[in-house]
Amino acid sequence: MSNLHVADFDYDLPPELIAQQPPAERGQSRMLVMNRSTGALRDSSFTEFPSLLHPGDLLVLNDTRVIPARLYARRTVVREREKPTGRVEVMLTEPVAPQMLGAPSIPRTQAEWVGNHESQPADENLWSALVHPGSKVRVGERLIFPSPSGAIELEAEVLERNYFGQRLLRFNPVDDFYAVLDRIGHTPLPPYIRRDDAEADRERYQTVYSRERGSVAAPTAGLHFTPQILEALTSHGVEIARITLHVGLGTFAPLRVENLNEVRLHRERYTFSAAAADSVNRAASEGRRIVAVGTTVVRTLEHCALQAAGSPLQAHSGETEIFISPGFNFRLVGALLTNFHLPQSSLLMLVSAFAGREPVLAAYRHAVQQHYRFFSYGDCTFID
Repeated sequence: MSNLHVADFDYDLPPELIAQQPPAERGQSRMLVMNRSTGALRDSSFTEFPSLLHPGDLLVLNDTRVIPARLYARRTVVREREKPTGRVEVMLTEPVAPQMLGAPSIPRTQAEWVGNHESQPADENLWSALVHPGSKVRVGERLIFPSPSGAIELEAEVLERNYFGQRLLRFNPVDDFYAVLDRIGHTPLPPYIRRDDAEADRERYQTVYSRERGSVAAPTAGLHFTPQILEALTSHGVEIARITLHVGLGTFAPLRVENLNEVRLHRERYTFSAAAADSVNRAASEGRRIVAVGTTVVRTLEHCALQAAGSPLQAHSGETEIFISPGFNFRLVGALLTNFHLPQSSLLMLVSAFAGREPVLAAYRHAVQQHYRFFSYGDCTFID
């Protein structure tokens, strides 16, 4: 059991170092290279990344695709059905299985909400969402979602009210729900990017290899890659595998406990294909290094390794709520490319588990001193 606390993963970050825009050109970010055996640091750029990998390395990418999950609605109170009220921001976080409609409407804890929403086939008309201002949106109300021209594109009923602004919404069926999202939805930029989304974000807040739609946040370590860099990697003898993990509510939820032993993350959906399982199994059996692009890949690989309990990995889909913190025994991942993460976040704890809390915090202090750009649109670090 860990004696560490969430506050043990804090660091000082000047607000001006939080990247508000992507770099002018994709792939031109700075990169801090860290040797986890010695803690040695070296300032570099992402263009050098292919040369840091070895022929035979297996690079694992997350090919999830971000959906335009931020919507704006008007409230229509049940007893005043014809009277729209003020604008409400609705952030879709994940589709929900119909079986969950019988769950308690107001879970007492975050863990209870997670436990009530076990893995079941999801319905694109049922969504968990964050609403703002949350205090005004009550169970039974209807939300209407207009297009810029004023036409009503979607309607939803509030079925459940849950903790910290969460609601369960049931949308009226439409011919193509995701096509409507593409028309009226906004790129779900994280809250520390203090600007409205722009048209350019629709492309820049996706990886160039994104395929499977379903995330409400980007796997940001992958934002640095270009087709040319991927080609340089394969030419260098690096094998590339793809898994899918859809980034969900946990990205936005702060840790609301003090002791690491009490942390429980939201479940996120993943798919581990037969091709990925074959590549990972061969690399592991041959002693080749497995390089994870981002914490989402780390969580998926290590979750699947735990589930396999020493047996070869198999193709499957599922959900993971794995929380990786110092003391964790990594079974597959041998190197990690990742962005800089928020203070006191579960992602910073994962990186600290991989490279040591003190060396990682020292690296973050160095990055602050050298004016690296932080978070989603910021620079990256490579830890080997």
